[in-house]
Amino acid sequence: MVESDLHTHTLYSDGSASPEEMVRSALSLGVKKLGISDHGYTSFDESYCMKKSAVSSYLREIGALKEKYKGEIEILAGVEWDLFSEGDIKAFDYAIGSVHYLKVGGEYIPVDESPSLLVSACEKYFSGDFYALTDRYYQEVAALAEIPTVSIVGHFDLIKKFNEKERLFPESDPRYVASWKRAADALLQKRKAFEINTGAMHRGYLSTPYPSKNVFEYLKDRGAKFTFGSDSHSPSTIGYLPPETEKEYDL
Repeated sequence: MVESDLHTHTLYSDGSASPEEMVRSALSLGVKKLGISDHGYTSFDESYCMKKSAVSSYLREIGALKEKYKGEIEILAGVEWDLFSEGDIKAFDYAIGSVHYLKVGGEYIPVDESPSLLVSACEKYFSGDFYALTDRYYQEVAALAEIPTVSIVGHFDLIKKFNEKERLFPESDPRYVASWKRAADALLQKRKAFEINTGAMHRGYLSTPYPSKNVFEYLKDRGAKFTFGSDSHSPSTIGYLPPETEKEYDL
C-alpha cells in the first residue's frame, strides 16, 4: 500500500463517490496523502468532466475536508487537466496533464473509450496505420510540456490501454519507440513528473501499469521524478498497487 495517491475521481466528474467518501476510504487504507483530481472541463464533451459552474463548489468542499481531517490525512484539491481542457487551471492545488483525445480536423477522438472506436478511428483518419495514430497521440502528449501549471504527466502511454498482449500493434516497433521517446524528452526538458498509474490494471484492461517498464526505465535513467496514482473512480480501489508492481517499479 502506498502512502500517497494523487489521482482519484469523485461525483464531481466521472467518479462514483463523494469527496468525503473517498477521504474516509483513504484513511481506512492507511493513505497519508490524497489528491482528488476530477476532470477539467472540455466543452466538446461534457459527459465525464466537471461543469464550469461546479468548480467553486468542488474547491469549497475539498477545502472544508482539509480542515475536518487535518492531522489525520493531507488532502489536495487537484485537477486532471486534459490537453484540451478549458478554465482556470491555477485555481487548483496541482494539475495532472493528460491526453484523452486525438484532435483530427475538427473532431476529437477518444483514445480510451473502446478498442472498436480506436480501430475505426485508425482506419478512418490514419489509413489503418497504428504508428501514425500513436505518433499523433505522442505529439499531443509532448504538448503538455508547454503548460507551465501542469506538474505531473498522467498515464503517459494511455494509448496502449487496449493493447494487452500487443493485440493492436507491437510496442517494440522502432516507429512507436521513437514517438514516445520524443514526447518523453520534451517533458523531461520541462522537468515534469510522471505518474505510475494502475487504473487500467484494476479495471482489467492491462496486467501492467502506465508507463510500460521500458518507458519507466528510460525516464528513470534520465532523472525523472515519479508520483503514484490509482486513477480510482470509487473508494474501493484507492491506493491499488499489487506487490509485484510495487517491487518492480520501486515504489
